[in-house]
Amino acid sequence: MALDEMAKDHDRRVIASMRKPRPEKETLSELGKKQPQDTEVEEAVLGALMLEKDAYSVVCDILKPECFYEYANQVIYEAIQSLGVKQRPIDMLTVTEELRKQGNLEKAGGAVRISELTSRVSSAANVEYHARIIAQKYLARELITYSSQIGTLAFDETIDVYDLMQEAEGKLFEISKNTLKRDVVQIDPVISEAIAKIQEASNRADGLSGLQTGFHDLDKITSGWQNSDLIIIAARPAMGKTAFVLSMAKNMAVDLNEPVAIFSLEMSNLQLVNRLISNVCEIEGEKIKSGQLSQLEWDQLMGRIKNLYSAPLYIDDTPSLSIFELRTKARRLVREHHVQIIIIDYLQLMNATGLKFGSREQEVSTISRSLKQLAKELNIPIIALSQLNRSTEQRDDKRPQLSDLRESGAIEQDADIVCFIHRPEYYTKSGEDAEGRDIRGKAEFIIAKHRSGAVDTVDMRFRKNFAKFENWEEGNLNADFEQGGTFESKMNSMPVGDDAPMPPIGGIPPAGGASFMPDSGETQPPF
Repeated sequence: MALDEMAKDHDRRVIASMRKPRPEKETLSELGKKQPQDTEVEEAVLGALMLEKDAYSVVCDILKPECFYEYANQVIYEAIQSLGVKQRPIDMLTVTEELRKQGNLEKAGGAVRISELTSRVSSAANVEYHARIIAQKYLARELITYSSQIGTLAFDETIDVYDLMQEAEGKLFEISKNTLKRDVVQIDPVISEAIAKIQEASNRADGLSGLQTGFHDLDKITSGWQNSDLIIIAARPAMGKTAFVLSMAKNMAVDLNEPVAIFSLEMSNLQLVNRLISNVCEIEGEKIKSGQLSQLEWDQLMGRIKNLYSAPLYIDDTPSLSIFELRTKARRLVREHHVQIIIIDYLQLMNATGLKFGSREQEVSTISRSLKQLAKELNIPIIALSQLNRSTEQRDDKRPQLSDLRESGAIEQDADIVCFIHRPEYYTKSGEDAEGRDIRGKAEFIIAKHRSGAVDTVDMRFRKNFAKFENWEEGNLNADFEQGGTFESKMNSMPVGDDAPMPPIGGIPPAGGASFMPDSGETQPPF
């Protein structure tokens, strides 16, 4: 029997067993131990709910009918819950009448048992404490049920053990999602935390309260990426999503020494590192792959690649990563390596194995919602890349819109910030816009949704040869060396002699005082 079918069959048997009264002999588990339960506490809670008019509002977020072990108690709580939803009085008489309407009075033990429940308690003072005991017993029973199921399936050699692990993780995640809730807090400590954050930002020279990206204009708008935020960066293919986050990761990990984790579902770790080397060393990606480097480029590679060594940059290239695997790995990265930000490339390649969905859209919705929950839990920003649908290709104005997000509107809903990358030169042959302005190398970083700030567009420079994004003003310094000729033609137009300035390669001279003169016969890349 397939894994899904076995799981469904087990769930049907569990549900069926909960739908009928349980004889005393069924309270023993397979290990010969009594299932976690406390029927006296269950009866005390039910009596208190019918005794005190406000008691239901205290426990309604803690208990659901299946939390009660005794089937008769489940039926009674269902009637109380029904009255509570309708905002009707809850007492012995109304509960009895509701049970009669539902045809469940006899299943609950009759009118006499209802009256006995109210006579056994004198006060509802401890109803919340007792309700939490019932909820904990229910959680323990759920864990026993699922662990027993997984233990049985583990003996079946026809079932793939990795699929089984995903199934187990999915079930545990479902239990925790449905039962673990944070208590409300009084506002005073939250105010103190907010003031501390404001003071911390005021003491920083840059005035930022979050993580710097290295892109100055972007940081001014966002005050840096904020903890617990889910940031979606979306674009059509070839716009440079991966190039942008790699440039940002380099700024954070190499320049600012902030630990960064990248989960690459599309590219291998070697491909990713090759692109990072091209970015940092400013050598064309094709030459990195082929190894056809001139002596000058080898010197440049060796001089700059040392900046990448020991950088707090962690890469995971697990294909088809599940949200449950991500949670486990992310917690470990934060705990062991103090990772400050997580980047996922990209969201649509993730899955939620272990859970059942009616459509891919529902699965993507669950993934985006889970990413937001993980960002809150770890208290770090999470950046997820996303694809856009083809709507942009069918419009005259190719700038992306929120409605272009692919597969699920829940992505827009769950995200704190939604950004788009748009390179207008991609859609022109002349390299000029409608007004005749030169747009070669121009990239627009569009902040389309910003839950706690302004929306705006930030101009950046995209250096295609190196798959690298730069600040607009910095990129302009390099633009002249990339547009309009080869390295040699630029050399011929520059002053000569001892006082002549050294021509930059990407704006930065190579380390080690290497000569800029090309080897004889070597063709130099355009800069």
